[in-house]
Amino acid sequence: MRLTLFDLDHTLLNGDSDVLWCDFLIAKGVLDPQHFAARNADIESRYQAGTIGPQEFADFYVGTLAGRSPQEWEPLRQAFMANWIAPRITPAAIALVDKHLEAGDLVVMTTATNRFLTELTAIYFDIEHLIATEPELQDGRFTGRTSGTLNMREGKVTRLQDWMKARGLRFQDCQSTAYSDSINDLPLLETVKHPVAVDPDARLGPIARSRGWPVLSLR
Repeated sequence: MRLTLFDLDHTLLNGDSDVLWCDFLIAKGVLDPQHFAARNADIESRYQAGTIGPQEFADFYVGTLAGRSPQEWEPLRQAFMANWIAPRITPAAIALVDKHLEAGDLVVMTTATNRFLTELTAIYFDIEHLIATEPELQDGRFTGRTSGTLNMREGKVTRLQDWMKARGLRFQDCQSTAYSDSINDLPLLETVKHPVAVDPDARLGPIARSRGWPVLSLR
C-alpha cells in the first residue's frame, strides 16, 4: 500500500489557515484587532521558527471558536473557505494531490490546525482522510480547548499511528511519503520512507538538502 501524507499550511496552502482565520475574523469585526493582530503575528512567527509550545499554539487558535456552536460558525466558515482559502490554493498543489489520488494511494491530510477549520479544505482537494487537532465541544458549543493528542510535531506521528491501527493497517507495511514545509514536521518526515520538503522554511530547507530529500515548490 502507498500511503501519502500532506501537511496543509504553507505546503498545499500558500498561507496559514489559523493566521488567515484570525485575520478574517478581525476583518469581519468578530475579533478585536488591538488584542489579536499582534498576538496572531507573534504566534505565527514562533511557529515558523519551531519555538512555540504545541499547547500554547493550539489554545490560541482554538480559543477563537469558544462560545459558539459549529452551526453558528458555519456561515463564516463557508465564507472563509471561499474567499480566503480557495484563492490561496495553487493549480500545482491540486495537481500533486490528484496525481496521488489517481495512482490509488491512501491520501491523508495531516495538519496542526483544528478540524473545524480544515474539513472544507480537505473536501476541496477530494481528500477523504483528515487528521487534525480536535477542538473540544461541550453542550454543543466549542469550549476553546483542545481534545486528545495535538496533531503537531511528535503528535503527528502518534496520531497517524493511532489512526492506522484503528483501521487495521500497519505503518511499516506501507510505502509512505510525506510532504511538508515545516521544521515542526521533522518527526513525521523522519518517520516516512520518502520525505519531501515543499517550499521549506528556513530551518527545514538546509536539513532536507543535507539529507538528499527532494525539495519542490508549489507556489
